[in-house]
Amino acid sequence: MSGPRKGKPVQPGQTVVVIGGGISGLATAALLAAEGHKVTIVEKQDVLGGRAYTFSEDGFRFDAGPSWYLMPEVIDHYFRLLGTSAEEQLDLVKLDPGYRLISEGASEPVDVPAGRQRVVQLFERLEPGAGARLEKYLDSAAETYTMAKRRFLYPTFQSFAPLLTADVLTRLPRLARLLLEPLHSYARRYVKNPSLQQVLEYPAVFLGASPFTAPSMYHLMSHLDLDVGVYYPMGGFARLVEALEKQARDAGGTIRTNVEVLEIETAPVTSRRRPAAVRGVRVRNGGGSVESLPADVVVSAADLHHSETALLPRNLQTYPERYWQRRTAGPSALLLYLGVRGVLPQLEHHTLLFTADWEENFKAIFGKDTFIPSPASMYVCRPSATDPDVAPEGHENVFVLVPIPPDPGLGGSGDERLERAADAVIGQLSEWAGIPDLAERIVVRRLYGPADFERDYHSWKGTSLGPAHTLKQSAFFRAGNVSRKVEGLYYAGASTIPGIGIPMCLISAELVVKRLRGDTSTGPLPVPLRAAGVAEGTVPKGTTA
Repeated sequence: MSGPRKGKPVQPGQTVVVIGGGISGLATAALLAAEGHKVTIVEKQDVLGGRAYTFSEDGFRFDAGPSWYLMPEVIDHYFRLLGTSAEEQLDLVKLDPGYRLISEGASEPVDVPAGRQRVVQLFERLEPGAGARLEKYLDSAAETYTMAKRRFLYPTFQSFAPLLTADVLTRLPRLARLLLEPLHSYARRYVKNPSLQQVLEYPAVFLGASPFTAPSMYHLMSHLDLDVGVYYPMGGFARLVEALEKQARDAGGTIRTNVEVLEIETAPVTSRRRPAAVRGVRVRNGGGSVESLPADVVVSAADLHHSETALLPRNLQTYPERYWQRRTAGPSALLLYLGVRGVLPQLEHHTLLFTADWEENFKAIFGKDTFIPSPASMYVCRPSATDPDVAPEGHENVFVLVPIPPDPGLGGSGDERLERAADAVIGQLSEWAGIPDLAERIVVRRLYGPADFERDYHSWKGTSLGPAHTLKQSAFFRAGNVSRKVEGLYYAGASTIPGIGIPMCLISAELVVKRLRGDTSTGPLPVPLRAAGVAEGTVPKGTTA
């Protein structure tokens, strides 16, 4: 869907309200404050980070959501916009093995090592001839990833002219094939071993999609985990949230928590091409009082469905309810936060458990008649394998994510059905990973489900991720980051371009800057970020060169 015609750049010095203090909200606030705007974040919860918040219980510190650190150069680029770097802000450790795969019916787990050549050797050992085919697969993945970064991740799509370049036009036939063929069939042309097929197909889940519907364009994800590798920020993803918060505050931004936005306030206009313009937001603070915060610009980093259908009147909605009725939500999740007594060498830092009936498992989540699958494919994170500070001595920190249908009716924490499903998940993990006494060793147990995502984040259909990355919901087909009805209203986060995941959310913040500037280029902004009128060689306020 194309956006509105390019407007005049927004000059620095505007009053900006950013709705939401998650990854996208914090990142957007820091960049806009560095641009010279007067920025205030309003966050509904009492903690920052959104789905990436952190909580502690009985000596355990849990990352509530994201736990895979991928696309490190994208995250580093974001920090370099602000005059610093990921190396300065975070203590990153490369995981080796990157992750362990336990496939139903397989004779042994598969540990996926760090380093391309070692991965190629692994594929060759499990399937003679697959090593050479993987080399070709990863070459294609790397080329596609480079093209995506150069042309498709950083544009706002307010103009398609910058995409009409020789490198894009000459690749159109190949790009068309990658867009039209599902990842599932594409990957299976390279390997026959079921475990290796799952290694190439599972990244679709990172995109909130099924490998049976995600375009094979997304085989580029294999470049990230098999070529670049998987990292972990020591101290957990709380360190990333803290770094983003610091950048926002150092750039001059103001952050208010326990403040829920009730309405995006607008006023009719007659002299512009849109029927209304933002005037601010009406909020309710933790004490229950209601106030209006005036703003020249509002950036909603909240769920886009909620922003459009609940915070705006029907006549000013760019994406009304009928738009969402034709869209596919990414999966929700049953999340288990477990504190376990004793050690768990059966689990790596990242462990993936996949059912043999791969297609039926996805049909349970995305099909017409959805249900919580059992047995279920699941992801298990044991950060205490790398980071001793996330669990008391002699204990393990275990996070389990089970993709389930996006349906808040399935319940949230405390729901009896969810508790029974969690019991089944623990039993399955115990059996498949060879931990017979796992249930008896659990000393902390907390659950989180679709209804919790809906309550805490106003998440559309209780999805844990956002709109799935199907063909019709990727790149220029994904919801844009500007309102076509309200002047001064912009969007950031996983619901909008470029999509799901921490790196994508950081890019979405940069795309707000590009939209405000009227910048239609397809690549990332030069570093460091310089506001209009700032001399060459200087760096943003509050940062160091």
